Amino acid sequence: MSRVVIRNVSVLVVPEHGECRVDDARDILVENGRIVAVVPSASRGAGDFGGVGVEVVDGTGLVAVPGLVNSHTHSPMVMMRGAAEDLAIEDWFNQRIWPMEVNLTPERVRVGARLACAEMLLAGVTTFVDHYFHADQIAEAVIESGIRADLAPTFFSSAGADAIDAAFEQTRELAGRHPRITASLGPHATYTVTDEDLRRAADFGRTNQLRIHLHAAETDDQTQASIDKHRVTPIQVLERTGVLDAGALIAHGCGIRPEDLPILQRYPRTTVASCPKVYLKLAMGEVTPIRGLRAAGVEVGVGTDGAAVHNTLDVWEALRMVALTQKQRENDATWMTLDDTLRLATRGSAAAAGLPDEIGVLEPGRQADIVLVDLSALHHQPVHNPKAVLVYSARASDVVTVLVAGQVVVRDRELTKMNLDEVLADAQALAHTLVDLSRGGAVQNYAP
Repeated sequence: MSRVVIRNVSVLVVPEHGECRVDDARDILVENGRIVAVVPSASRGAGDFGGVGVEVVDGTGLVAVPGLVNSHTHSPMVMMRGAAEDLAIEDWFNQRIWPMEVNLTPERVRVGARLACAEMLLAGVTTFVDHYFHADQIAEAVIESGIRADLAPTFFSSAGADAIDAAFEQTRELAGRHPRITASLGPHATYTVTDEDLRRAADFGRTNQLRIHLHAAETDDQTQASIDKHRVTPIQVLERTGVLDAGALIAHGCGIRPEDLPILQRYPRTTVASCPKVYLKLAMGEVTPIRGLRAAGVEVGVGTDGAAVHNTLDVWEALRMVALTQKQRENDATWMTLDDTLRLATRGSAAAAGLPDEIGVLEPGRQADIVLVDLSALHHQPVHNPKAVLVYSARASDVVTVLVAGQVVVRDRELTKMNLDEVLADAQALAHTLVDLSRGGAVQNYAP
């Protein structure tokens, strides 16, 4: 039996509805990786939890928040950070990213995933939802680092039936590999995977209780192209192929139209991940229509996408940009309140990760994925409203201690399970091999 107590910490409370709050002077009691109680520090229950074999974490002056979730990313793309800048979306794919991905090898993916896991843990991200190649290598980085992940092995229809079958089998294997790993099927997108292969994925998902993580309706241009070519929106493609029925995480959804909302409303296991910095950087024209999605009962999570476009895997930055871009989109400063944003980044992102009952809030019975944040820095002072600090000024560097499944994986701003110097050295030694365009070719062509 493992036991941890976090003493004398303030705790962010995120109810399903209504106002969030920060309760001061609390002890969080953890047993065998799960939260068993959150009690006032002066209570008898907290004192009774001491003794031999209990790890004590001092939370004095810190705020405990649910571990952040990166709801959609391509973690090994940290190796391409800064190598595809100031490009339109078509050129970003066709001139840089997909030609670079010709250079992918298992080793390069593993090295990139280790760097990504280190970055996310030090920034308070305890779960990431990944969609990439060589997912078995990403799993190795997850197991080593102590983070939690949902992994979706990516495939295109152009790879052929054998490669798709291999991706299906790898997904099934990953789903049983480790307690901190779940898995999803990973067709790339509605415009790179045929309806036939989407149907195969949906059938395999239903049979094996695996959901599907893919890109759909990323831009309104993509939606219009689908209508022009197939007379249906990408969301309608997902419905007619059974993807929504199997359960789906839709990355981006900026091109989701009002007529798509009643369709999505019929499928409560389908969620959307929003990564707004990417939409601004690639001048995509729209952001995820979160207000309409939430009114339709669709859960929405916060993500970064890959660092090849987002540049960081900082979910603090992403959640802040969600709040700001939604206010701008709706021309309504009262929309996406602090409470809305915190709920999206916690409960919404837990749902997007496929773990709505396991993570996302600090309550008894939940996984002990806990982040302790220091709000004493100059950029937070004076603290009139800790919720405003968490949404609008918190930084990755404010994270002090991180627990995943009750294990301390970051202590006093240092990783406990990985050698950061080694991680950095390996990444720096290999990064140039990934961004080399001299081989020619590309893994795919962007023409939605």
